[in-house]
Amino acid sequence: MSGNSKEKVSLNLHDLPRDPGLRTVISKLDHNIQDEVWRAYLQMGPFQPQSHDFPTRQGLAFRGNNESQSSDNRGNFFELLQFLADHNEEIKGVIFNNAPANLQMTSPDIQKQIVSVCSAETSRAIIKEIGDSLFSIMIDESRDISTKEQMAIVLRYVDKRGHMVERFIGIEHVIDTKAISLKASLDTVFARHGLSMSSMRGQGYDGASNMQGGLNGLKTLILKENESAYYIHCFAHQLQLALVSVAKKHQEVNDLFSLVAKVINIVAALSKRYEILKEKHAIAVIEALKTGELKSGQGMNQEITLKRSGYTRWSSHYGTLISIITMFSSIIDVLEIIANDASNSEQRFEANSTLKFMQTFDFVFTLYLMKNILGFANELSQALQRKDQYIVNSMKLVSICKLGLQRMREHGWNSLLSQVSSFCEKHFISVPVMENMFLTPRKSRCRAQEITNMHHYRIDLFCAILDMQLQELNSRFNEVNTELLLCLDCLCPKDSFAAFNKEKLLRLAQLYPKDFSQVDLMALDTQLDVYIMDMQSSVEFSELNGISDLAQKMVETNKHKVFSLVYLLVTLALLLPVATATVERVFSTMNYVKNRLRSRMGDEWLIT
Repeated sequence: MSGNSKEKVSLNLHDLPRDPGLRTVISKLDHNIQDEVWRAYLQMGPFQPQSHDFPTRQGLAFRGNNESQSSDNRGNFFELLQFLADHNEEIKGVIFNNAPANLQMTSPDIQKQIVSVCSAETSRAIIKEIGDSLFSIMIDESRDISTKEQMAIVLRYVDKRGHMVERFIGIEHVIDTKAISLKASLDTVFARHGLSMSSMRGQGYDGASNMQGGLNGLKTLILKENESAYYIHCFAHQLQLALVSVAKKHQEVNDLFSLVAKVINIVAALSKRYEILKEKHAIAVIEALKTGELKSGQGMNQEITLKRSGYTRWSSHYGTLISIITMFSSIIDVLEIIANDASNSEQRFEANSTLKFMQTFDFVFTLYLMKNILGFANELSQALQRKDQYIVNSMKLVSICKLGLQRMREHGWNSLLSQVSSFCEKHFISVPVMENMFLTPRKSRCRAQEITNMHHYRIDLFCAILDMQLQELNSRFNEVNTELLLCLDCLCPKDSFAAFNKEKLLRLAQLYPKDFSQVDLMALDTQLDVYIMDMQSSVEFSELNGISDLAQKMVETNKHKVFSLVYLLVTLALLLPVATATVERVFSTMNYVKNRLRSRMGDEWLIT
């Protein structure tokens, strides 16, 4: 012991805290230091620092580049400890130089032990909450900064209160992304946590062939072991594919997004240009406020930036189109400056050609049309990424999106033409007379088809693009028509259980042979009759909107015990995964934890 150590505190079992989590954490440390840890804990008194836990929860790096006492920045762990010591004399008396030399608890090995224990306890709490309940899995794979393939796993289950929960349980390093390798890693994770493949009732992935392949995909390998682990293709990914398909297939839409990308690259290429853009837009906002075109108020007319759309989320293009419409005049001003004053002829030519195309009716028309279409897609995308989303509600959201697009096709032409014409007049862009003949660009008059401008813009563009988008949504979201999901819809409690259909619910139970025996099916037949009479006569269940609300209300009123078989059907409906947004958020967080400055982080440290 060092000479400046405090007098030893005698250990008494009655003095030790009864917190089982703390006892478990300390019990997993090396045996030769457990007594010393308890003594240090008791010496700290009622105030207990959480410096070990804070960086873990916040995803911050523990260690610094230089952790010596002479360093100005010793890293998050040491700096947080120092902060606590500076603000609490009791803590200051038992850490750093005031602690025994062999019990400072600051070495990298000790840090890793504590974080590993926290990770193990967190995983154990999740597995304990699941218990023997059924669950689903959501999996995605991605490369980290060191180009290692990592597989993230999320469990989806219904807790004891009837709430649908999604929990991340770990990242597993895989040698490659072949389905058989992913399955082996998944088996390892299940064995580590004591999970059973037989309790799985759903699996959700993206559309990659190694995941959803019908012959050797991960989906198929799991279904061979458990036929009740129904696969749902991530709805958000299907939406992405539908939007990408239209952008690639239709020439005018493809031209629009290519030009939008070029505009952002030109205007935002240099900080000087970007500053000019913001300055021009600020002036335009002030002028609009003076003329009454814009209203003032708290939170209104805040600074807008030219958003760069993300490739992996095509709904992000909606924000990009909105910002281009809002900042259109400012973008034109910046392009004119570049076209006149750029340092080389190539930049002047690129800015000039972009400027000419942006100031055409065709560009504005396609810009507004795609903005309106992506507006529907954006609402659907945001809803699909909610953690509490469930399959039946998602199906309805998809149907609402398609209905909105269909109504736009039938009744939205006049509104769109009015928007586009008004925008063009404001920015001095010529509007073609719709009754005149359309002149096809890049074609001679003798070879061009004789059609009016109205036919071209309404039929060849407006209707054609909307029809293509609807066709893609119908083909991508084919799950909406499957028997399983049609049966699930009958559980919806909306409008006093108007969708209830006893035959379809009995069929739904037959699709889960591991959960409903022949005896259970006969009991369910009778239970459904009593259940629907009880639900429709109870005031408590009269204003429920979704299956999630139904599950929670059944638990609150103990009806989940009275109608246990019906509640099992409700649970199975909630288990089916909708989107893999939770798994993708894991990889977003991973890029913060393991980044360019910490690219050599080992798998053991990352997984914890």
